[in-house]
This record gives sequence, C-alpha cells and structure tokens, in this order.
Amino acid sequence: MKQRCAEYTEEYVSPDKVLSLLRRKFRKSADSMELRDYKGGAGNETAYQCLWVQVERQRFLDLVDELREIDFLHFHITSGDDIGAAVQLNYHFSIFCCAGRGKRLGVTVTVDVPKDDLVMPSLWSRIPGIEYSEREIREMFGVDFDGLPNKALVFLPEDWNEDIKPWRRDETGPRPEDIRELS
Repeated sequence: MKQRCAEYTEEYVSPDKVLSLLRRKFRKSADSMELRDYKGGAGNETAYQCLWVQVERQRFLDLVDELREIDFLHFHITSGDDIGAAVQLNYHFSIFCCAGRGKRLGVTVTVDVPKDDLVMPSLWSRIPGIEYSEREIREMFGVDFDGLPNKALVFLPEDWNEDIKPWRRDETGPRPEDIRELS
C-alpha cells in the first residue's frame, strides 16, 4: 500500500485528464469508464461532473491508490444492489474538493462481487472513516471485508440471525415472518 496522501494537491487536473489517466492505467476497464455531467440551475448548466468506473475486484485497491495519488480522496458512502449472481457495490468518492467552485469531481467506483465468493478487500487501512459503511454492507448484503477489524452489527439488533441479509433479493433475504412491525 502506498503512503497516505497527507495534503491536497496543488494542481487541479481536469475531469477529462483524470479519465484519460485512468484509461491508460486500467485498460481492461476502459470501456466501463464514463464521465457524466449533472446540470442544474436557471441556465441548466453543468453543476458538477462525476466519473463512473467499473473495475474488477482484484484491481479495486490499485484504482483507489491511483485516485489517492491524483488528490486527497474524500469518501462519501458505499451503496449496493443485489443484481442476481453478484452484489454490486458502488463506492462514492470525490477529489479536488478544495480546487474551487465547480471543480470538485465525483468518482463512483463500481465492483461486482460474486455471490459464491462474497469477499472484498477493506479500505479501512487507507480510509478509516469507511468502517461503518463496510459494516453496514456486511450486515445487509453479506459481503465480508478482508482487513476490517470490527465486524460487529451496526443497524440490526444483537439477536438478529446473521444468515438473513435484509437487502438481498434471493433466498438469504428476509421472509415475511422475519419482519416485525415497530409501530
């Protein structure tokens, strides 16, 4: 693992240049990289951009390290979806937060984790603030994070049957009798 980037970069890099750099370094994933514009306001102008990157699980840490080389990587949240044979994880980050208005670049990194091997490398050693997000994904989808030191439940009750994964759409999801009304 590379050393943590201690400071923000002095040099702003355009979103197109970031995309080009990542395409060069991650050629195999180049087809699944897309720069999206998000528009708003009275003039319907581009308010910000977000880079969406799909990467293979074994290249995930390499991609995160590359993003950390570009600028200080701000982690926002991890979201997920049961897409059938895999659990799809979306890691939401941003870079260039201090570069000035309209220059922040959102980065969403998507990884498909096969259900027959639900293990992801943890980002905890690189971004300690990711702990609760990884713990939530673990308890709700059943993805184990290799390197996450605390795997205790965050949202579910202590007596919860951990074989039941509330956000899964397959046989590990909750049955009607597992759900109780709280009103």
